[in-house]
Amino acid sequence: MGKLIGYARVSTRSQGADRQVTDLLKAGVRRDDLYLDHGVSGARASRPGFEQAVGALQEGDTLVVTTLDRLGRSTQNMLELAESLREKSVGLRVLNLGGGQVDTSTPMGSMVFTVLAALAQMELEIKRERVTDSVTKRRAAGGDLGGRREKFTNSQIRSAQRLIDAGQPVSQVARDMGMSRATLYRRSRELSIKDV
Repeated sequence: MGKLIGYARVSTRSQGADRQVTDLLKAGVRRDDLYLDHGVSGARASRPGFEQAVGALQEGDTLVVTTLDRLGRSTQNMLELAESLREKSVGLRVLNLGGGQVDTSTPMGSMVFTVLAALAQMELEIKRERVTDSVTKRRAAGGDLGGRREKFTNSQIRSAQRLIDAGQPVSQVARDMGMSRATLYRRSRELSIKDV
């Protein structure tokens, strides 16, 4: 019997892969046979950890992932992967399917994989559509779109400008306020434009 080769991926640096790693280890993947991409989108063609995992696969091995979307985002890419695995006589196991084996070498397994790959892509497209719709509605209603909050009030910027006008060095005023010189210059410029 071949080895289990695990692959985990998180899309952003702030996300943790701990849950995926734990699930893969519980499924029988050895830590030495576990590959990880941290801060890499599934839509990217170059995923170093994924390439290492696929490179480590030998005939009779099984690639194990926690969810289908860890493999990629497009149906076409997933189908190409399935064909590549089939050619190497490698199995595929997706843990979110109840731990069941998806054997892409059989007609039924290939069909299941194809349907699930199409559903994963559809789910991504629906999420994008919802986000775009939500942003459009909030923008039309004048709502908050998130992002970084303005930390300094206009009054604080005017006070800083008065200190600079009185001869204080810009870098010292900016440092005392806890902002960069560039931010102070930008905010001062924005205020002078508003005051005109």
